[in-house]
Amino acid sequence: MDEALLRSLTPGVLAVLVRRGADFAAAEDAVQDALVEAVRVWPADPPRDPRGWLVTVAWRRFLDAARADTARRRREDRLDEEPAPGPARAVDDTLQLYFLCAHPSLTPASAAALTLRAVGGLTTRQIARAYLVPEATMAQRISRAKRSVAGVRFDRPGDVATVLRVLYLVFNEGYSGDVDLAAEAVRLTRQLAAVIDHPEVSGLLALMLLHHARRAARTAPDGSLVPLAEQDRGRWDTGLIAEGVRMLQRALARDRLGEFQAQAAVAALHADAPSAEETDWVQIVEWYDELVRLTGSPVARLNRAVAVGEADDPRAGLKALAELDPALPRYTAVAAHLHERDGDLTTAARLYAEAAHHAPTLPERDHLTRRAARLNSRPRP
Repeated sequence: MDEALLRSLTPGVLAVLVRRGADFAAAEDAVQDALVEAVRVWPADPPRDPRGWLVTVAWRRFLDAARADTARRRREDRLDEEPAPGPARAVDDTLQLYFLCAHPSLTPASAAALTLRAVGGLTTRQIARAYLVPEATMAQRISRAKRSVAGVRFDRPGDVATVLRVLYLVFNEGYSGDVDLAAEAVRLTRQLAAVIDHPEVSGLLALMLLHHARRAARTAPDGSLVPLAEQDRGRWDTGLIAEGVRMLQRALARDRLGEFQAQAAVAALHADAPSAEETDWVQIVEWYDELVRLTGSPVARLNRAVAVGEADDPRAGLKALAELDPALPRYTAVAAHLHERDGDLTTAARLYAEAAHHAPTLPERDHLTRRAARLNSRPRP
């Protein structure tokens, strides 16, 4: 069974049902039923036209559900007769599905889950495992999301920025269980880039590829985190880096700078450095200046403080950090790093321990705890 083929066909099949008049929630349920049937039938009897087969089976399931619901009897009477089996018309409505799943009425978490299900073709169980929540909880989240977008029509262009934020959210969830969300986000963003020509789509895909290229070097054999400066750059995926850089260069050439292109430019400078010591921190500061100008993001300002500490000196970084809210996530960890670079090991150890206490994940907590312990074990002058 070619699971990748099924997942690639899912958005197109769903779009056909919606175009024929099925509401999104019912259509999505019918498509999921068709996918389950495909897993059962295809290994022994593979169809000549997989997409047409899925459309036919999903439409039958939708009609069966409509006929079984007496409250929808009037709607059933308006339905066209079931089309004869055969090749399905190749119309790519994937882009509309992206915009639907990123509807402003949805929370970011719900939008991400709905995107993974409707566009990514993942099952509720797979999504639940990836997010480390019970399947029933994820099922409720997806059901609420589908109800929220029921009846939505695309009579005006969707918000590309919202779609990109949803995909970026999926990418940042990382990976767990049997679904690699980072890889899934790359796959979905590639799919989006194939149907929409927009520099920020290319910028986001470039950013994902450049970050994903470093994945193998991010953790030690024991599962502990490895900071960027200490990573074995020989383990970085040079193919992904080259692809990401090419995509970024094409996007920047269009002279429509956006936040994802600026972030990708920072990632490209890290990827281009043969060693941590040879990183072009001056250019990185300049790109963070652009990112702050574009977004005003406190996170961008926080990362800029780190870059300033490397490009100038740690005290300049601490001065930039002092302008930010100490309640900002990772603020204390950044302060600890800059104090360590400045030689104030006592303050750095205390701040690392404090940051570990508030770390959002277990690997990050363990990493910060080890940094504090390492500094505390050093002899003081």
